[in-house]
Amino acid sequence: MAHERIRPFNTKETYPEQSLDNDLAQAVVTRGGRTVWMRGQCPQNLDDAVNIDSHDPTEQTHKVMQNIRQLIEEAGGTMEHLVKVVVYITDVRHREAVYRVMGEYIRGVHPVSTGLVVSALARPEWLVEIDATAVIPD
Repeated sequence: MAHERIRPFNTKETYPEQSLDNDLAQAVVTRGGRTVWMRGQCPQNLDDAVNIDSHDPTEQTHKVMQNIRQLIEEAGGTMEHLVKVVVYITDVRHREAVYRVMGEYIRGVHPVSTGLVVSALARPEWLVEIDATAVIPD
């Protein structure tokens, strides 16, 4: 593991009433390295900013997480260097779908996470936006 994870847990235990399976932590400690601050990632292509053709929260979240992975890799890291995500969703009913997909990308990583339900994002067709931070060790 690239960073020290304090009190790692899985959402299956903390949210037993929901169908979630996310590896998270209460805190992450990093030492040295390069910090990758990403803007909030939305369901659009990184190269041309074209939105994906979907209003499905699952498909939108896959694109968002693929963008996060791509940016970390372009910076020279891997998903294990992800330390924090802030998840913005426009409808609480999408929470489980969004977090299920996110869980596929962070399996074994245990970043810290904050989730917010907001009234809208920058474009009305966006259902999810995820702000991420990674630290790539020296």
